Amino acid sequence: MNPIEQSPWHAGERQLQEAVGVAERMAVIGPKVIRDHLPEQHRDFYPLLPYLVLGVVDDQGIPWATMVEGAPGFAHSPDPQTLQVDSLPSMSDPARAAFHQGAAIGLLGIDLNTRRRNRMNGRIEGLDHEGFSVDVMQSFGNCPKYIQLRPVESIARQPGTLAERSNSLDEAARGMIRNADTFFVASYVNTEGERSVDVSHRGGNTGFVRVEGNVLTIPDFAGNLFFNTLGNLMENPVAGLLFIDFDSGDVLQIAGRTSLILNGPQVAEFEGAQRLWTLTVEHAVHRPAALALRWRFSEFSPFNPTL
Repeated sequence: MNPIEQSPWHAGERQLQEAVGVAERMAVIGPKVIRDHLPEQHRDFYPLLPYLVLGVVDDQGIPWATMVEGAPGFAHSPDPQTLQVDSLPSMSDPARAAFHQGAAIGLLGIDLNTRRRNRMNGRIEGLDHEGFSVDVMQSFGNCPKYIQLRPVESIARQPGTLAERSNSLDEAARGMIRNADTFFVASYVNTEGERSVDVSHRGGNTGFVRVEGNVLTIPDFAGNLFFNTLGNLMENPVAGLLFIDFDSGDVLQIAGRTSLILNGPQVAEFEGAQRLWTLTVEHAVHRPAALALRWRFSEFSPFNPTL
């Protein structure tokens, strides 16, 4: 498999890699592990999944993270440069309006039952009322750290379509965040006229995200040193977060401005954190029972730092 020939890192990612002293090493590793196509093992993996996490950006520049569902096989790769997804976000999903021909998109294939995950980003090339196809630009694997085991337990008859929108968090939303051990984050950069969107997983023990009013404080634990998310936030301090109630299928999507905290006493308040970032909520959408799938909690990740 041919990797991307030149450096896949943008300025924000390189800045953080330099800050922790790994820039030279990542300059060598990056082109080896980040590809401009789907390797065979990824092409075999996506059709096994009944859900995918997506990241898109709407016309106002707001990033949204969301999840789409389908019978295994709904996501498949007809060739190494293409991923076909036979599903779309619902009309009540704030991410839906961002779907159009040529739009940048980030995708995360994650199996919560095995802790396997693959990431890719690209552009929407085909779009109709049944789904969309993505022209692959970058594809790479991720380690299983901080993923809680959650096999799919059941499928509800019909997902809900209600969307409750606000510019702030109510107490129910704060409670959902405080009870979360998992969320997904969408971020993006515009480089030389080209947009690149990333969506990734974040996990920890229940309560690892601190929420005070409309401000979330999120620890960044030891990872792969790619700094895809934080590098994007360094360049473009906005993010969209997706929280899921895996028992009820409720979804909370929030978006807002971010800030990085790379060192100092605040970092020491979070066990295992190497740095922090905050998000100040500007948009919040609660969609009750928006997902058809339900998951059963099985096990916390052994890598989760103790709160």
